Amino acid sequence: MPATFQLCETLIAPGGVIANIGVHGQKVELYLERLWSQNITITTRLVDTVTTPMLLKTVQSKKIDPTRLITHRFTLDQILDAYDTFERAAETQALKVIIAT
Repeated sequence: MPATFQLCETLIAPGGVIANIGVHGQKVELYLERLWSQNITITTRLVDTVTTPMLLKTVQSKKIDPTRLITHRFTLDQILDAYDTFERAAETQALKVIIAT
């Protein structure tokens, strides 16, 4: 979401990193006029198996609480609804969708 990325641009400390993980569904402004002198790094990547060990270590060390990212829960028999909800994330406000058995 543009607001989240803009918040990161506002909060980042000199020498910091903005890790932009996932897919953008809309345009996001990058305010280089405010950031150019701060020596920051911006990384982008889809979540994949390369980043999974790092993400698991971050969760295990309790640096992030993954339950705060879950916005929708579905049962396995509702999987088509789950895919529909996630596909329309901007409309449904879906961040992470959990399928429980």
